[in-house]
Formats: sequence, C-alpha cells, structure tokens
Amino acid sequence: MASLEPQQWLKRVDEGLCCFPGRFMIDPIGPSEKALITHGHADHARPNNGSVLATPETLAIMKTRYKEAAGQGQAIAYGEKLTINGVSVTFIPAGHVLGSAQIVLEYKGQRIIVSGDYKRRRDPTCAPFEVQPCDVFITEATFGLPVFRHPPAETQIRKLLDAINLYPESAILVGAYALGKCQRIICLLREAGYDDTIYLHGAMISLCNLYQELGVNLGNIAALGDTPKEELAGKIVLAPPSALHDRWSRRLPEPVTALASGWMTVRQRAKQKLVELPLIISDHADWDELTQTLTDVQAGEIWVTHGREDALVHYATTNLGLKARPLDLHGYDDEDD
Repeated sequence: MASLEPQQWLKRVDEGLCCFPGRFMIDPIGPSEKALITHGHADHARPNNGSVLATPETLAIMKTRYKEAAGQGQAIAYGEKLTINGVSVTFIPAGHVLGSAQIVLEYKGQRIIVSGDYKRRRDPTCAPFEVQPCDVFITEATFGLPVFRHPPAETQIRKLLDAINLYPESAILVGAYALGKCQRIICLLREAGYDDTIYLHGAMISLCNLYQELGVNLGNIAALGDTPKEELAGKIVLAPPSALHDRWSRRLPEPVTALASGWMTVRQRAKQKLVELPLIISDHADWDELTQTLTDVQAGEIWVTHGREDALVHYATTNLGLKARPLDLHGYDDEDD
C-alpha cells in the first residue's frame, strides 16, 4: 500500500488551505464552516466564518474588529491538543503579534506545521516563536530575499528618540500597522526609558485598549482628539500609514514623518512614500530568520507561501538539500506596509 503524501490531506484550494480529513480551513479567504485562525490580522482572520478555533487573544482581537461577525469562537491555549475528525491539532507561538500561532497538524503518522506569519526577534508584546520538528513546514516568505536583513529594533527606536531632540518643535508622526506593530513600538519605547504620553490616531485606540486589557502594559497613551497643536511639539504620535500625509496630519506641529516597516530597507520605498525617518521594524522574519528556521525545524519538505517564494524554495533545495515547492496561496497581504 502506497504511503500517504502530505498534499493528499492538506491542500491549497481557491478559499485557502484545506485539511480534508479534518474538514476545516486554515486562515480562509472567504467564509468557512470551520476555520482555524493563526492570528488576528485582517488578511488571515476574516469575518463571517461559522466557527473559529484560535488562541484566546486572537478571538478577542476578532471580536473587537468584527463584533457579531467574528463567528462562534472556541479558544485553544498554546500547547493544548485537540482532535478534529481524526486530525490532531496543536497551536504553538509564532512570535508575530499577540496571540499569533503556528498550527501543528498530525495525521496518520505525518506532522505538518503551518507557520502563519512569524518572526524570531524578541517582542515584548507576544510569546516568542517556538521551534518544533516536523515532516513538512509551511513558511511565509514576505521578506524572502537576502537583501532583507533587519537591524535590531532597539537601534531604530533610538533613531526615533534622537529625532525628538533634533526636532523639538515638531511632532514625530510614526506610521505603524494598528495591530502588533503599534503596540510593539510603544513597548520598545517604554523599555528605552520613554515615559511621556504617546498620542494615537483614533484607529489605534480600540486595539491598544484591548492589548492593555490582555495584560500588555503600554503606559500612558491618549487619543490625539482635540489636543492643542502647541502641546504636541516634541511628542510621538502613532497613526496608520495611510494617515501620514492626509488632512488629519495637519493638526500636528511641523510633523516629521516616520514609517515602521521591514520595507524601509528599500530606500526607494521610503522616497516614494515621502518618509523622512525610515524605521526598519518588522513583524515578519527576515532572510536570516527564514533560512535559520528551515534548519531548526528539521523538516524534510518545505512549502513556501505569500512572499518571495522562488528565492526561499531555491535556497531550501540547493543549500539545504530539502524537497521544497511554492504553495501559491493568494489573498494574503503583508501587514508591514
């Protein structure tokens, strides 16, 4: 009798990644009767699923964003094991954002890990990435090119603090994704000794409040609201990247615009976005983290998805001698820009 191939029971379909024996989808791009969700970013955690299995933090994020459209949630703690229609399911930390998880699937003697999005760097707002061995590792490749080697985030925070001293009459306006990046920057600023009030665009408030409710201390934060312009000189203001150059930013005194993203490695991107202070802070693994992970998980087979798939597939086959292929999942964006 021929042995079971991994792609016979875990397959790419139009709606995303489907576990056929388990009768569930992982991060489906459309409504699914049963969805397992790796983390709360909107391209992975979409509304209107029938039932959702995710970490308690991811369920809380989905509830905050989608209200009744979040679906019927079932919480699973890190390390807890469930069996769904004969498929063993375990969630382990991914290090991406609060509540983010890799999903470990075991079926008929095979072990597949779906990484979701992940990073290996320390992040004070979430549990660190956990390495577990497997037969097949499904990895993202957002920054899957050798040019992407991110500096320590602490050096970028220092650039931000230096800007306050260089431009005391200006507000330092930082573009950052509302989930994960915003809260990470705040915590890194606190660790660097910055204890002043950090002002927030209205779109940042609900998730920052949720992080605090879930035990992540962000210190003194406040909605920008109607804060007098003169009181914002020398202050840090966080906003979605889309707000950096819109009418909303005119309420700030001579704003110095910064953008926190792994894409700030590419100078042309910073110029295109009119960013004066590029901050290379990413919630995704860079090239070195991606390639190290392929070695660490000891998988014989690698599936690569949403990102620079070809380069990482080539590295896995040529440098590591592994069986590797692109998974070609569609409908996922990177939340770093």
